[in-house]
Amino acid sequence: MQTQLLSRPTLFSHLRALYAVGHRSWKQYWRYPLNALSFVFEPISWIAPIYFMGLAFSVNGKAIGFAQYSGTTDFISFTLLGAAVANFISSVFWGMGYSLKNDMDAGVMESNWLTPIPRLLFLIGTSLNGLAVTTITTAGMLLCGGLIFGLHVSGSLWLALRPIVPMIIGLYGFGFAFAALVMLLREANTLVDVGSSLVQLFSGTSFPVNALPKFLLPVALALPFTYGLDAARSYLIGTTTILPIRWEMFLLVISMFAMLWIGVASFRSLERRVRRLGTLGQH
Repeated sequence: MQTQLLSRPTLFSHLRALYAVGHRSWKQYWRYPLNALSFVFEPISWIAPIYFMGLAFSVNGKAIGFAQYSGTTDFISFTLLGAAVANFISSVFWGMGYSLKNDMDAGVMESNWLTPIPRLLFLIGTSLNGLAVTTITTAGMLLCGGLIFGLHVSGSLWLALRPIVPMIIGLYGFGFAFAALVMLLREANTLVDVGSSLVQLFSGTSFPVNALPKFLLPVALALPFTYGLDAARSYLIGTTTILPIRWEMFLLVISMFAMLWIGVASFRSLERRVRRLGTLGQH
Protein backbone atom coordinates (compact mmCIF):
# COMPACT_ATOMS: atom_id res chain seq x y z
CA MET A 1 0.00 0.00 0.00
CA GLN A 2 2.83 2.38 0.85
CA THR A 3 4.46 1.78 -2.56
CA GLN A 4 1.19 2.51 -4.34
CA LEU A 5 0.74 5.75 -2.40
CA LEU A 6 4.26 6.88 -3.22
CA SER A 7 3.77 6.13 -6.90
CA ARG A 8 0.60 8.17 -7.27
CA PRO A 9 0.94 11.22 -9.52
CA THR A 10 1.15 14.45 -7.56
CA LEU A 11 1.28 18.12 -8.46
CA PHE A 12 5.04 18.04 -8.01
CA SER A 13 5.41 15.03 -10.32
CA HIS A 14 3.22 16.77 -12.92
CA LEU A 15 5.40 19.88 -12.74
CA ARG A 16 8.52 17.73 -13.15
CA ALA A 17 6.94 16.07 -16.19
CA LEU A 18 5.97 19.46 -17.58
CA TYR A 19 9.54 20.67 -17.15
CA ALA A 20 10.91 17.50 -18.79
CA VAL A 21 8.67 17.91 -21.85
CA GLY A 22 9.51 21.59 -22.20
CA HIS A 23 13.23 21.00 -21.67
CA ARG A 24 13.24 18.23 -24.28
CA SER A 25 11.57 20.53 -26.83
CA TRP A 26 13.98 23.35 -25.94
CA LYS A 27 17.06 21.15 -26.48
CA GLN A 28 15.69 19.75 -29.73
CA TYR A 29 15.00 23.22 -31.10
CA TRP A 30 18.36 24.79 -30.19
CA ARG A 31 20.29 21.75 -31.40
CA TYR A 32 19.68 23.29 -34.83
CA PRO A 33 20.24 27.03 -34.28
CA LEU A 34 19.56 27.84 -37.92
CA ASN A 35 15.89 27.30 -37.03
CA ALA A 36 16.04 30.47 -34.95
CA LEU A 37 17.79 32.40 -37.71
CA SER A 38 15.07 31.43 -40.16
CA PHE A 39 12.38 32.73 -37.78
CA VAL A 40 14.28 36.00 -37.48
CA PHE A 41 15.17 36.66 -41.12
CA GLU A 42 12.51 34.82 -43.12
CA PRO A 43 9.71 37.25 -42.15
CA ILE A 44 12.02 40.13 -43.15
CA SER A 45 12.33 38.67 -46.66
CA TRP A 46 8.53 38.68 -46.90
CA ILE A 47 8.33 42.26 -45.64
CA ALA A 48 10.90 43.61 -48.11
CA PRO A 49 8.53 43.59 -51.15
CA ILE A 50 5.83 45.27 -49.04
CA TYR A 51 8.31 47.94 -47.99
CA PHE A 52 9.42 48.84 -51.53
CA MET A 53 5.89 48.63 -52.95
CA GLY A 54 4.64 50.84 -50.14
CA LEU A 55 7.30 53.42 -50.94
CA ALA A 56 6.30 53.33 -54.60
CA PHE A 57 2.72 54.25 -53.70
CA SER A 58 3.64 56.79 -51.03
CA VAL A 59 3.58 60.56 -51.38
CA ASN A 60 6.54 62.28 -49.75
CA GLY A 61 7.16 59.10 -47.76
CA LYS A 62 3.59 58.87 -46.48
CA ALA A 63 1.10 56.19 -47.56
CA ILE A 64 -1.98 58.39 -47.82
CA GLY A 65 -4.25 55.68 -49.25
CA PHE A 66 -3.14 53.22 -46.58
CA ALA A 67 -3.99 55.74 -43.87
CA GLN A 68 -7.62 55.82 -45.03
CA TYR A 69 -7.96 52.14 -44.04
CA SER A 70 -5.69 52.00 -40.99
CA GLY A 71 -5.50 55.50 -39.52
CA THR A 72 -1.71 55.69 -39.90
CA THR A 73 0.71 56.33 -42.75
CA ASP A 74 3.40 54.17 -41.11
CA PHE A 75 2.70 51.05 -43.15
CA ILE A 76 6.02 49.36 -42.33
CA SER A 77 5.50 49.48 -38.54
CA PHE A 78 1.99 48.19 -39.18
CA THR A 79 3.41 45.26 -41.16
CA LEU A 80 6.25 44.49 -38.73
CA LEU A 81 3.83 44.22 -35.81
CA GLY A 82 1.63 41.95 -37.91
CA ALA A 83 4.64 39.78 -38.72
CA ALA A 84 5.33 39.45 -34.99
CA VAL A 85 1.84 38.05 -34.39
CA ALA A 86 2.20 35.85 -37.48
CA ASN A 87 5.28 34.29 -35.82
CA PHE A 88 3.18 33.21 -32.84
CA ILE A 89 0.45 31.84 -35.10
CA SER A 90 3.01 29.80 -37.03
CA SER A 91 4.52 28.60 -33.76
CA VAL A 92 1.20 27.21 -32.58
CA PHE A 93 0.42 25.46 -35.85
CA TRP A 94 3.92 24.09 -36.51
CA GLY A 95 4.98 23.60 -32.89
CA MET A 96 1.89 22.06 -31.29
CA GLY A 97 0.36 20.41 -34.34
CA TYR A 98 3.59 19.01 -35.67
CA SER A 99 4.91 17.84 -32.28
CA LEU A 100 2.39 15.00 -32.15
CA LYS A 101 3.13 14.09 -35.76
CA ASN A 102 6.86 13.93 -34.92
CA ASP A 103 6.12 11.57 -32.03
CA MET A 104 4.03 9.40 -34.36
CA ASP A 105 6.82 9.25 -36.93
CA ALA A 106 9.41 8.47 -34.25
CA GLY A 107 7.28 5.65 -32.87
CA VAL A 108 7.16 7.01 -29.32
CA MET A 109 3.57 8.22 -29.26
CA GLU A 110 2.11 5.14 -27.58
CA SER A 111 4.92 4.85 -25.02
CA ASN A 112 4.50 8.53 -24.10
CA TRP A 113 0.77 8.04 -23.70
CA LEU A 114 1.36 5.15 -21.26
CA THR A 115 3.09 7.41 -18.74
CA PRO A 116 0.93 8.24 -15.66
CA ILE A 117 0.54 11.96 -16.45
CA PRO A 118 -2.28 13.88 -18.14
CA ARG A 119 -1.99 13.85 -21.92
CA LEU A 120 -2.37 17.61 -22.09
CA LEU A 121 0.92 18.05 -20.25
CA PHE A 122 2.74 17.00 -23.43
CA LEU A 123 1.09 19.83 -25.35
CA ILE A 124 1.40 22.36 -22.52
CA GLY A 125 5.12 21.64 -22.19
CA THR A 126 5.57 22.01 -25.93
CA SER A 127 3.52 25.21 -25.98
CA LEU A 128 5.55 26.79 -23.16
CA ASN A 129 8.74 26.03 -25.03
CA GLY A 130 7.22 27.39 -28.25
CA LEU A 131 6.13 30.55 -26.43
CA ALA A 132 9.65 31.14 -25.06
CA VAL A 133 11.39 30.43 -28.36
CA THR A 134 8.95 32.52 -30.40
CA THR A 135 9.28 35.46 -28.00
CA ILE A 136 13.07 35.40 -28.43
CA THR A 137 13.03 35.03 -32.22
CA THR A 138 10.26 37.61 -32.64
CA ALA A 139 12.22 40.14 -30.59
CA GLY A 140 15.19 39.49 -32.89
CA MET A 141 12.97 39.89 -35.95
CA LEU A 142 11.57 43.22 -34.72
CA LEU A 143 15.07 44.45 -33.87
CA CYS A 144 16.52 43.54 -37.28
CA GLY A 145 13.42 44.70 -39.15
CA GLY A 146 13.44 47.98 -37.26
CA LEU A 147 17.08 48.59 -38.11
CA ILE A 148 16.54 47.77 -41.80
CA PHE A 149 13.13 49.29 -42.51
CA GLY A 150 12.36 51.41 -39.47
CA LEU A 151 9.99 50.63 -36.60
CA HIS A 152 8.42 53.69 -34.99
CA VAL A 153 6.56 52.89 -31.78
CA SER A 154 4.95 55.95 -30.26
CA GLY A 155 2.71 54.24 -27.72
CA SER A 156 3.12 52.20 -24.56
CA LEU A 157 4.40 48.62 -24.68
CA TRP A 158 2.87 47.90 -21.28
CA LEU A 159 -0.57 48.95 -22.49
CA ALA A 160 -0.09 46.82 -25.60
CA LEU A 161 0.43 43.76 -23.39
CA ARG A 162 -3.21 44.04 -22.29
CA PRO A 163 -4.56 42.67 -25.61
CA ILE A 164 -1.44 40.63 -26.46
CA VAL A 165 -1.55 38.37 -23.36
CA PRO A 166 -5.16 37.11 -23.72
CA MET A 167 -4.70 36.83 -27.48
CA ILE A 168 -1.66 34.54 -27.12
CA ILE A 169 -3.26 32.47 -24.34
CA GLY A 170 -6.34 31.97 -26.50
CA LEU A 171 -4.14 31.14 -29.47
CA TYR A 172 -2.44 28.32 -27.59
CA GLY A 173 -5.82 27.11 -26.38
CA PHE A 174 -6.83 26.92 -30.02
CA GLY A 175 -3.64 24.94 -30.60
CA PHE A 176 -4.88 22.13 -28.35
CA ALA A 177 -7.83 21.50 -30.65
CA PHE A 178 -5.67 21.75 -33.74
CA ALA A 179 -3.13 19.27 -32.35
CA ALA A 180 -5.96 16.82 -31.62
CA LEU A 181 -7.16 17.16 -35.21
CA VAL A 182 -3.66 16.31 -36.45
CA MET A 183 -3.63 13.30 -34.13
CA LEU A 184 -6.94 12.10 -35.57
CA LEU A 185 -6.17 12.69 -39.27
CA ARG A 186 -2.46 11.78 -38.95
CA GLU A 187 -1.54 14.43 -41.54
CA ALA A 188 0.21 17.62 -40.49
CA ASN A 189 1.73 19.37 -43.51
CA THR A 190 -1.46 20.28 -45.36
CA LEU A 191 -3.36 21.18 -42.18
CA VAL A 192 -0.53 23.36 -40.90
CA ASP A 193 0.09 25.16 -44.19
CA VAL A 194 -3.56 25.86 -44.97
CA GLY A 195 -4.64 26.57 -41.40
CA SER A 196 -1.75 28.87 -40.56
CA SER A 197 -2.02 30.82 -43.82
CA LEU A 198 -5.78 31.35 -43.47
CA VAL A 199 -5.61 32.50 -39.85
CA GLN A 200 -2.79 34.93 -40.65
CA LEU A 201 -4.65 36.21 -43.70
CA PHE A 202 -7.96 36.87 -41.98
CA SER A 203 -6.36 38.25 -38.81
CA GLY A 204 -4.92 41.15 -40.80
CA THR A 205 -1.25 40.49 -40.16
CA SER A 206 -0.25 42.09 -43.48
CA PHE A 207 -3.06 44.56 -44.19
CA PRO A 208 -6.07 46.25 -42.54
CA VAL A 209 -8.95 43.78 -42.44
CA ASN A 210 -11.45 46.46 -43.46
CA ALA A 211 -9.80 46.33 -46.90
CA LEU A 212 -11.22 42.83 -47.38
CA PRO A 213 -14.26 42.31 -49.63
CA LYS A 214 -17.52 42.60 -47.71
CA PHE A 215 -18.32 38.90 -48.02
CA LEU A 216 -14.98 37.97 -46.41
CA LEU A 217 -15.00 40.60 -43.67
CA PRO A 218 -17.27 38.55 -41.34
CA VAL A 219 -14.66 35.77 -41.37
CA ALA A 220 -12.01 38.19 -40.14
CA LEU A 221 -14.34 39.66 -37.50
CA ALA A 222 -15.11 36.15 -36.20
CA LEU A 223 -11.44 35.59 -35.28
CA PRO A 224 -10.43 36.93 -31.84
CA PHE A 225 -6.83 37.32 -33.07
CA THR A 226 -8.07 40.11 -35.32
CA TYR A 227 -9.10 42.20 -32.31
CA GLY A 228 -5.93 41.39 -30.36
CA LEU A 229 -3.66 42.54 -33.17
CA ASP A 230 -5.91 45.53 -33.88
CA ALA A 231 -5.82 46.71 -30.25
CA ALA A 232 -2.06 46.13 -29.94
CA ARG A 233 -1.39 48.22 -33.04
CA SER A 234 -3.58 50.97 -31.69
CA TYR A 235 -1.67 51.10 -28.40
CA LEU A 236 1.73 51.00 -30.13
CA ILE A 237 1.41 53.07 -33.32
CA GLY A 238 -1.96 54.79 -32.94
CA THR A 239 -4.02 53.02 -35.61
CA THR A 240 -7.79 53.32 -35.77
CA THR A 241 -9.45 50.29 -34.17
CA ILE A 242 -12.28 48.29 -35.74
CA LEU A 243 -14.31 48.51 -32.52
CA PRO A 244 -13.81 50.62 -29.39
CA ILE A 245 -10.84 49.18 -27.49
CA ARG A 246 -12.92 48.36 -24.40
CA TRP A 247 -15.15 46.13 -26.57
CA GLU A 248 -12.15 44.52 -28.22
CA MET A 249 -10.65 43.78 -24.79
CA PHE A 250 -13.96 42.31 -23.64
CA LEU A 251 -14.14 40.04 -26.69
CA LEU A 252 -10.50 38.99 -26.20
CA VAL A 253 -10.99 37.97 -22.56
CA ILE A 254 -14.20 36.06 -23.33
CA SER A 255 -12.60 34.33 -26.33
CA MET A 256 -9.51 33.44 -24.28
CA PHE A 257 -11.56 31.39 -21.80
CA ALA A 258 -13.78 30.02 -24.57
CA MET A 259 -10.85 28.88 -26.71
CA LEU A 260 -9.09 27.28 -23.74
CA TRP A 261 -12.25 25.35 -22.85
CA ILE A 262 -12.95 24.35 -26.47
CA GLY A 263 -9.32 23.35 -27.01
CA VAL A 264 -9.11 21.16 -23.91
CA ALA A 265 -12.54 19.58 -24.51
CA SER A 266 -11.75 18.90 -28.17
CA PHE A 267 -8.38 17.34 -27.35
CA ARG A 268 -9.86 15.02 -24.73
CA SER A 269 -12.74 14.00 -26.97
CA LEU A 270 -10.59 13.31 -30.04
CA GLU A 271 -7.94 11.57 -27.95
CA ARG A 272 -10.58 9.14 -26.63
CA ARG A 273 -11.77 8.54 -30.17
CA VAL A 274 -8.24 7.79 -31.40
CA ARG A 275 -7.74 5.29 -28.58
CA ARG A 276 -11.03 3.57 -29.45
CA LEU A 277 -10.03 3.38 -33.10
CA GLY A 278 -6.60 2.02 -32.17
CA THR A 279 -4.82 4.45 -34.50
CA LEU A 280 -2.77 6.31 -31.90
CA GLY A 281 0.61 5.08 -33.11
CA GLN A 282 -0.17 4.97 -36.82
CA HIS A 283 1.25 7.51 -39.26
